[in-house]
Amino acid sequence: MSNGEIRFAVIGAGPAGFYTAEQLLNGGFAVDLFDALPTPFGLVRAGVAPDHPKIKSVTRVYERTAARPGFRFFGGVELGADIAREELLARYHGICYAVGTSTDNRLGIPGEDRPGSHAATEFVAWYNGHPDYADRAFDLSATRAVVIGNGNVAIDVARMLLLDPEELAVTDTADHALEALQRAQVQHVTLLGRRGPAQAAFTNPELRELGELARADVVVDPAELELDEHSAARLESTGDKVVRRNVELLREYALRERRGKPRRIELKFLRSPIALLGGGQDGAVGCLRVMCNRIEPDASGDLRAVPTGEEEVLECGLVLRSIGYRGRPLPGVPFDERRGLIRNVGGRVCDEEGRCSHGEYVVGWIKRGPSGVIGTNKKDAVDTVARILEDAELSRLNRPEQPDPDGVQQWLRGRVPGLTTWAGWEAIDRFETTLGVSQGRPRVKLIRVSDMIDAATRPRFRAPSPWR
Repeated sequence: MSNGEIRFAVIGAGPAGFYTAEQLLNGGFAVDLFDALPTPFGLVRAGVAPDHPKIKSVTRVYERTAARPGFRFFGGVELGADIAREELLARYHGICYAVGTSTDNRLGIPGEDRPGSHAATEFVAWYNGHPDYADRAFDLSATRAVVIGNGNVAIDVARMLLLDPEELAVTDTADHALEALQRAQVQHVTLLGRRGPAQAAFTNPELRELGELARADVVVDPAELELDEHSAARLESTGDKVVRRNVELLREYALRERRGKPRRIELKFLRSPIALLGGGQDGAVGCLRVMCNRIEPDASGDLRAVPTGEEEVLECGLVLRSIGYRGRPLPGVPFDERRGLIRNVGGRVCDEEGRCSHGEYVVGWIKRGPSGVIGTNKKDAVDTVARILEDAELSRLNRPEQPDPDGVQQWLRGRVPGLTTWAGWEAIDRFETTLGVSQGRPRVKLIRVSDMIDAATRPRFRAPSPWR
């Protein structure tokens, strides 16, 4: 059998899914790319901050992949709800799971579920117009907020709370969030890290952007930046350029004179949340109690945060946690509950004993964990597809009972009346961008699946009411 006769189903149309599709097409395979939403691009559409249009331009690369022979897109298809894994194995020589890690880690502290305490993933999905989160409500009337976490998502969330309305108005922020953020009363955001500045996971551009906010000063107490002996020695020995530049930027902020801007973002390190206390109406968050930490090496040499016994209380009416993510199990697919990932060896799906399934693979965050930037997924896709090519050479792929590609779309339409093809997505895209032109924005996003399906299938689809 030639590679051209081998068909793969890739589940998840985010960056990992598209890079995998590209590599499979390069290997001579045919690819059907599935997504639970009618729209492709995953977190590029629903996760990248709206004021970062250059990052979103990576979709042009994915569009070139979609234009290649042997590629098909099927949107609005949820594995486990609309179709089953076994049904895919009956039709494809292989499946590659690229579903990401969509569930946030919890703090596990008293008061975490008080009103005013939210996962950053939900907030990000809300302001980006993800249909599953469009009806969420976020009370932004508090003057002080705390964002827990020291990664890029935490910075994005903090920045979105403080952006000037004019800066937001030219983005593709979902309309409902645009209005709410323009009315937001947040004046002071504290960005809280469990470990020290040398362990923060920010990238340099994200940290540098904080100093460019039109209406917010960056506040860093110089005492926050005094590195312990272990962190200083580690930084000196590794010479990590990203970490070194982060520390330099933080020191620049600490020395910078206040510019009298009406908002502030303050960075604090070496503090772990231990309780969310009431104080607002109806038991809502009023303040956050934290434990102060110090850095010590553990038995393996990794630097960890150790409590000192000293506590502080931070006033706040809004708390957003961004402390890592984990995947959700897929029906019938081996899952590591401890790590929140699909069990795999080098991208081959395997059981607890390490026995690999024929024709099942995994890529992206659901394979390796939530780390790296968008481009990191390309190398990851190359690695997984290398295993696929090895297995194809050794005839270790799945042997489908119904390999005919022509029957797939008919089967799917029987299961998913609102099935969206790539042509349907292009119609949605044209509709959204046309709406955006009149407002000087990249696009005005549709936030209802029903409206997306209408735009994909009706050439004269009328814009939905903003109050719908």
